[in-house]
Amino acid sequence: MSEVVPTEIRLFGKWDYMNIQVRDPSLKKYICLRPHYVPHTSGRHEHRRFAKAEVPIVERLMNKLMRPGRNTGKKHLAYNIVKLALDIIHERTGENPIQVLVRAIENSAPREETTRIMYGGIIYHVAVDVSPLRRVDLALRFITEGARAAAFKSTKHISECLAEEIILAANNDSRSYAISKKEEIERIALSSR
Repeated sequence: MSEVVPTEIRLFGKWDYMNIQVRDPSLKKYICLRPHYVPHTSGRHEHRRFAKAEVPIVERLMNKLMRPGRNTGKKHLAYNIVKLALDIIHERTGENPIQVLVRAIENSAPREETTRIMYGGIIYHVAVDVSPLRRVDLALRFITEGARAAAFKSTKHISECLAEEIILAANNDSRSYAISKKEEIERIALSSR
């Protein structure tokens, strides 16, 4: 009896991983686009250093959605929110929503931030470059924070807010929460050089 091998793997059975480009060369290694049917790796990355770079980027977005106290651990809820948001992105843009998400991460990842250095009891803020893994983490955090803030005390569903935030960030629109946070961080870093 021969085994049936699928010709291509699609996310949620809809979205193709082929021809997705990461334009930012520093982020190429840290945005995982390895094909998965279901973005759920069950925390296999947890005990190895830097292994979260191997977690699919859509799953990392889901994990960031589970952040605040009420939603902690509700992965199925985050799964449904992201699945619906990707459908909305496809309806509005007509593009592959994974490509739109990758572009949003590239645009909303800060390149420079500040850190505190102490000399003899005096604290200085010094501008530093951001590592690529932290850039991806911050971009995902800003995107989900923006969606959560837009959906709070609003009639819009969080999946609509997430889709809108991702589309705005992908277009590098300053109305996006993620883009405005990135610009604020980089402006502060520039002034503390």
